[in-house]
Amino acid sequence: MIPGVRVGHVTDAAGLTGCTAILVDRPAVGGVEIRGRAAGVHGLEFLDARHLVATMDGVVLAGGSAFGLEAIWGVMQYLEERGVGFKTAQTAVPHVAGAIIYDLGVGDHRARPDRAMGYRCAANATRGPVAEGSVGAGTGATVGKLYGPARAMRGGLGVAVTDAGGAAVGVLVVVNAVGDVRDPETGRLIAGTRDSPDGRALIDTAAALAAGASPPTFRPVNTTVGVVATAAALGKADCARVARLAMDGYARALSPPHLPTDGDALFCLSVGDARAGATVVGQAAAEAVARAIVSGVRAATSLAGLPTAGDLEGP
Repeated sequence: MIPGVRVGHVTDAAGLTGCTAILVDRPAVGGVEIRGRAAGVHGLEFLDARHLVATMDGVVLAGGSAFGLEAIWGVMQYLEERGVGFKTAQTAVPHVAGAIIYDLGVGDHRARPDRAMGYRCAANATRGPVAEGSVGAGTGATVGKLYGPARAMRGGLGVAVTDAGGAAVGVLVVVNAVGDVRDPETGRLIAGTRDSPDGRALIDTAAALAAGASPPTFRPVNTTVGVVATAAALGKADCARVARLAMDGYARALSPPHLPTDGDALFCLSVGDARAGATVVGQAAAEAVARAIVSGVRAATSLAGLPTAGDLEGP
């Protein structure tokens, strides 16, 4: 990611779920943007500009649907043991936000990120390059679910880094969308709804919906969640603005994004002192979000019945 940020994964390759912790070296200012009507998010209270606590200590992204929110408390335990958090007379109280995806239909639905997995996730957090694809919270991610999981493909976890007016910007996204994934540079679909359960050709989900295909009924199997971390010095309101602007990256790489059965959410963490405005950071972050989405699905590994973008693209 970027200086001042550490990332840790735990991957359950048997249960096909996992979690990812994004931790900061010093308290960060945070914000969030939520789109769609199926979000599962923790931490809205202390991300509000009116909240007493001005900063936060990390973000957890997890599979397991709402059950996966338990991983947040494992991360909090890890941080409290190290004195990280809002100082009170008795202890430090970490403020850790989080969001989940629904992956219970991919592997063992009884396998969910829990407190112990969250603790290990925090312990695994390191600086430097971040593993992508079918790892951490992206382990059970899928895309292209207009006609259900039988014609879907593998999603994944992707990362991208850029610069915004001299301020570093790092993005981590877990791609688990209803819609397709489109390369924003070429406009070509690279992953999404296939033409048949054993097909290797993609239909265009957005075009199919526009032509009258029935929109997907509510099945909690969707959601693209992520974190934008920047070295720009921003307040809570500006962090929320960056998250809002960075959501444009979803529209560039997901086709279509923010359907009613999606629960898209994007956090922003300000971790530095660089002078860069929220608009400049948000616009740069949007481009990085789009690249991270593409990178995540291209790095994924295939499962029986769930091919990857690489499988369709060939050697």
